[in-house]
Amino acid sequence: MEKSGGCAGDRARQEGLEGIIAGETAISTLADGLRYRGYAIQELAAQSSFEEVAYLVLHGDLPDAVTLRQFQSRLAAASVDPAVLQVVRDLPATAPLLDRLRTGVSLLSHYDPARAAGGRDASLRKAEQLLAQFPLLLAAARCKKTGPITPTYDPGHGLAENVLRLVGGTAATPRAIPVLNATLIMYADHEFNASTFTARVVASTLSDLYAAVVAALGALQGPLHGGALERIGEALHEAFESGDPDAWVQGLLARKQRVMGFGHRVYKHGDIRAQSLQPLCRELAFETGNERLEQAAEQVEQAMRLRTGLHPNVDWPSARIFRYLGFSAETFTPLFALSRISGWCAHIIEQQSNNRLIQPRASYAGVTARTVPRLEDRP
Repeated sequence: MEKSGGCAGDRARQEGLEGIIAGETAISTLADGLRYRGYAIQELAAQSSFEEVAYLVLHGDLPDAVTLRQFQSRLAAASVDPAVLQVVRDLPATAPLLDRLRTGVSLLSHYDPARAAGGRDASLRKAEQLLAQFPLLLAAARCKKTGPITPTYDPGHGLAENVLRLVGGTAATPRAIPVLNATLIMYADHEFNASTFTARVVASTLSDLYAAVVAALGALQGPLHGGALERIGEALHEAFESGDPDAWVQGLLARKQRVMGFGHRVYKHGDIRAQSLQPLCRELAFETGNERLEQAAEQVEQAMRLRTGLHPNVDWPSARIFRYLGFSAETFTPLFALSRISGWCAHIIEQQSNNRLIQPRASYAGVTARTVPRLEDRP
């Protein structure tokens, strides 16, 4: 059976849309490391809170002191209808946590009285509200207690500290809050990654912001995107328990299995985000009594550099940071999502502000034209 003609080389170059420019954005760029709205990610992580960066990503500029306090007050005042919290808690215990949160975000749209409101200001209001509601949904989805639960913010503390309290981490070390802030900042946006591009495709149909975020959450769940975080936590535990991380790496590679947390399609010579988080991760490991696990992680890194030439990506130190802070493995990808909501929403708003339906073509690789035979003549 013949296949249609066409240039196989052209198809190979476009596979996964690698290297294809699919649009313009003013939100972030990878051209010079990683910058949000022109600011280097390293400077933002060292000098800013996550709220400052979320405001920057959504609104275009860093807030002044008054604007930041107003933004923080809006976040702290957020709530989720008890009916939504109850549905999220009542979903099957076997449902992955991110699945429950995806359902929760979809439900939130039905309880937003201004869901149908359009325009940039309305979208920014929804984005800020969703950014604040997501940790509350996460807290409810994880709660194992019986009876009603209504998680709330402590307005006297920032978002990172509230997340530690709500989601089950610990704030017992001096480095906990700044390290969590830096980690969340690293995930806030990353140009046209898979989940962000998914959100923009949905937004380009003029669907609502909630639907686009739900779609992004679906894309994030895959093990080649945000789902890698949970797998890294499991893999590092295996490497540590093996007693010989180098041999553990060698065994995986011999079986042609992927070591999650290494390599990146864009950062061929090392992920700037991972490089920024590595020293923070190391300090936190010593503060929390995880020195041996950190030593195992360093042995895995050395083995990967020696045997594959691959460098860690941002997920490699982030998974350890989340673990050292006391978060359970099932919350790793939701924490990524919590941070990326600011980027998703900024891209949704940007897409719809100068919209054109995203509808690419495909290179046909099927059989050539043929006629329909009679039923009795078919083999």
